[in-house]
Amino acid sequence: MRITIILLILLFPGLLLADQLHAIINGVAYHFDRSRNFNEQNWGYGFEYNFEQRGKWTPLLTGSSFKDSRNHTSNYLGGGIKTRYMLGSGDTGLHIDVGVVAFLMTRKDYKNNRPFLGALPFISVGNEYVAINATYIPKISPKHARLLFFQLMIKIAEF
Repeated sequence: MRITIILLILLFPGLLLADQLHAIINGVAYHFDRSRNFNEQNWGYGFEYNFEQRGKWTPLLTGSSFKDSRNHTSNYLGGGIKTRYMLGSGDTGLHIDVGVVAFLMTRKDYKNNRPFLGALPFISVGNEYVAINATYIPKISPKHARLLFFQLMIKIAEF
């Protein structure tokens, strides 16, 4: 993961101007097909860079590594965009972010760890310092299942 971050900074020097850096802790999945014995403790780690807001939209870059539904390590790197809806008062108030992320991912049980492209919507609920991210993942093949995936996001730096 460290090599990936270094390569991203070398290839995209604008990352050094990122507005905020967040740590991502991957955690829990909920599979809608309860009859199968999927791993729902999807522990792992990652990051999210939020660039300066442009109008109503905030561009972002994200990457992560975690244990997938079959207990194999999965990795992704992607970019996206989100918009924020304030629910509380002030900059530190409660908010909901809604967005989409396009990514390059590897999974042992999908394309045998060969990278593939994907895109998913997400929602994030939190405040300036901490949030819960959630995404819906549709069934992509007969051996997979629809699920909700959750992450904890913690702000660690502001530039």
